[in-house]
Amino acid sequence: MNSPSSNAVNPSPIAISCAPILVVDDDPAVRSALRLFLKSEGWACELCASPDEALALLAQAEYPLLLADLNYSRDTTSGGEGLALIARARALDPHLPIIAMTAWGSVPLVVQALKGGAGDFIEKPWDNTRLAGLIRTQLALGESQRRAQKLAAQNALLLAGTSERAWIGQSAPMLALMGQVAAVASAEVNLLISGENGSGKSQLALAIHRQSARAEGPFISVNMGAIPESLFESEMFGHEKGAFTDARQARMGRFELADGGTLFLDEIGNVPLAQQAKLLQVLDSGQFERLGSARPRRAQVRLIAASNADLNAMVAQGLFRRDLLYRLNSVQLHLPPLRERGDDVLALADHYLAEYAQRYRRPLKPLSDAARAALLAHDWPGNVRELAHCMERVCLLAPGEQVQPADLALQSATAATAAAPGATPPLPADLTLDEAEKLLIRTALRRHGGNAQLAAQALGLSRSAFYRRLEKHQL
Repeated sequence: MNSPSSNAVNPSPIAISCAPILVVDDDPAVRSALRLFLKSEGWACELCASPDEALALLAQAEYPLLLADLNYSRDTTSGGEGLALIARARALDPHLPIIAMTAWGSVPLVVQALKGGAGDFIEKPWDNTRLAGLIRTQLALGESQRRAQKLAAQNALLLAGTSERAWIGQSAPMLALMGQVAAVASAEVNLLISGENGSGKSQLALAIHRQSARAEGPFISVNMGAIPESLFESEMFGHEKGAFTDARQARMGRFELADGGTLFLDEIGNVPLAQQAKLLQVLDSGQFERLGSARPRRAQVRLIAASNADLNAMVAQGLFRRDLLYRLNSVQLHLPPLRERGDDVLALADHYLAEYAQRYRRPLKPLSDAARAALLAHDWPGNVRELAHCMERVCLLAPGEQVQPADLALQSATAATAAAPGATPPLPADLTLDEAEKLLIRTALRRHGGNAQLAAQALGLSRSAFYRRLEKHQL
């Protein structure tokens, strides 16, 4: 290993990962040198003296990279212990990046290490610059592989025509909804999905798309509340080069992108009246024009819209066009809130507990009878999304062998929902700024019956700014 004077490390280290790199070497001097080197590059590390110690840690948590010696005290030249460590580490985590190290390098050993699952190899004494480059490369590859794995799992789920949030459970309201979906999924009719925030409207829309004749076509989802009014036409219908100051090249709009597939307009109730008229014109004529062009275009799309607001009430208040509502709701589907789904709460809780236990490599802790009763008693203002976050927190923090009511941390949320309709609940002293903002937004939504436009006005926010906060907090 070279000294800082002979080969200085990067003077401006950039941390690639916040999680610690796992280092395995039986030489205390090597472990100490690696710890100082990694710290100077902006990386945290966890040090182990033996393969057994490293495997015990890998079985409990996920690491971004394994930096492992090949030779240990029981066999100092063959690399057998290190090769066995690589094989077992790869079995525990197929996507774990591994860099092998040895002071007894040879071509056959390098080949064995790489065939066994190591992503790269470095000899001792190492060159700091080369080692830093290997680590950066392997971290980037590992992150890319994990993203691809997650995307493949999501795609497999969607291609099956189902969605965890939307469909787990056998309650009467959900069975009735499933029957309606089976009847309309293959029909070329516009659909309107109603339901509260977090109940799974977007997942339901995607499941319908996957069961339709357009399943091989694109599914384009648009959060209508998050589109600024000034960009509405460009986002929905596209624009030509030079149509406005920053239009440096032509761009397709969402209608064109969805051609041959499904266009999902989420939170349709938050589209201002002026934009509602433009949207209605396209639905009536089947034609649109890119901004900056007079040439009419067509796109064959199946339209699904969703809203958490009462659109009929908004029509009565002059906030939503009646003729647009008629265009959207050829068939209306209502996704029930979680509090109306009975024992589905427990089925979903068990599902998410198992999912997060596998994801975070934690032991699966069953719900106690008291915890199950507490879950059923809670009214779940955040619906399935809130339940999923609750189970993730429980998986990471519950201390006992069973999940108890206190582990669920539902009391503060329940107290907030029980507050007087016109009052803002007192904020606990230990809340972070993000947590306080999330609580205030949730309270404003409940006070205004889920109407995001009215909630935004009450909080002094623009519609697009309010929706950016909803996405940030996953509300």
